[in-house]
Amino acid sequence: MSTDYKFEGWCGLDKNAVGNMKWQEFQPKPFNESDDVDVQISHCGMCGSDLHTLRSGWGETPYPCVVGHEIIGKAVKVGKDVKHVKQGDRVGVGAQASSCLKPDCEMCADGLENHCPNIVNTFAGYYPDGSISYGGYANYNRTPSHFVFKIPEKLSSADAAPMLCAGITVYSPLKREGCGPGKKVGIIGLGGLGHFGVLFAKALGADKVVVISRSSTKKGDAEKMGADGFIATEEDKDWSSGEHANSLDLIVSTVSSPKMPLTDYLGLLRFQGTFIQVGAPEDHLPGFSAFSLIPKRCKIGGSLIGPPHEIEEMLQLAADKNVKPWINERPMKEANQVTLDFEAGKPRYRFVLAN
Repeated sequence: MSTDYKFEGWCGLDKNAVGNMKWQEFQPKPFNESDDVDVQISHCGMCGSDLHTLRSGWGETPYPCVVGHEIIGKAVKVGKDVKHVKQGDRVGVGAQASSCLKPDCEMCADGLENHCPNIVNTFAGYYPDGSISYGGYANYNRTPSHFVFKIPEKLSSADAAPMLCAGITVYSPLKREGCGPGKKVGIIGLGGLGHFGVLFAKALGADKVVVISRSSTKKGDAEKMGADGFIATEEDKDWSSGEHANSLDLIVSTVSSPKMPLTDYLGLLRFQGTFIQVGAPEDHLPGFSAFSLIPKRCKIGGSLIGPPHEIEEMLQLAADKNVKPWINERPMKEANQVTLDFEAGKPRYRFVLAN
């Protein structure tokens, strides 16, 4: 089945690609006539992962590389065995393009495809045939159907796009760790990830949501999003040992600095509290004392995006609860400038590129 369209996008060509991508044609994976879906892209959110990859911050990137894994668009070509998506549907693709899906894979068999050791990322990943995955700073995307999702009618495309990485990255640990009535939750960092943490913690019914940030500059925004409390760590005296100590059941950390006061963050946890790290730095996290965990039987863990069934669940919750992210929509043609603006910390709180 041939196509009458070309795949073109913003290609990073070397480690200096942030702000210097080139619009050019690229060759996607061969179309699997049974299973693949081609998406004509209308929107793509911008994620910190995009910039890390463009500059080879997490390891050597296979250039040329088209980043972007918060993709929304129209299905224009659908494999013959695909049942849940049809041509013309509005669909989305998140940060994962493939996994092995084998019955003897512990992760895939348990519905945790996002932890499959053979995961293929939506961009800069290698499919089993050796072809490379290309992301959403483009006009078209090609992805296996298992990782292509229909978008609920109540969600706008611009709002849905950043949910497919930023949203699910915080929704998954919140849901898994029991966020809901009776729980008090802390969100560290109010950025693209953190603001979704507030929105989804409230949508899940948490009794209290506290934002933890270095300064109080975003306190007003946090309150507008529904936050019940705010801690400014560089302004509030004794913030970790005063009234906030031992007060939170769950903390989700979206920041990724080697200088973050991790021991003090852990001091905010209640007995049997949980700290989940989702922010991913290019260097190491700081050390912490074992006694931050042992006396209160606390635990510290990590989380990686979410499996397809959780993404679908999250999208439906967002539609049902009218979850409205704070986004800045920018033209796809301005992608180079937008990456520079992203790195300068200008989004409030997620950039979305629109074709």
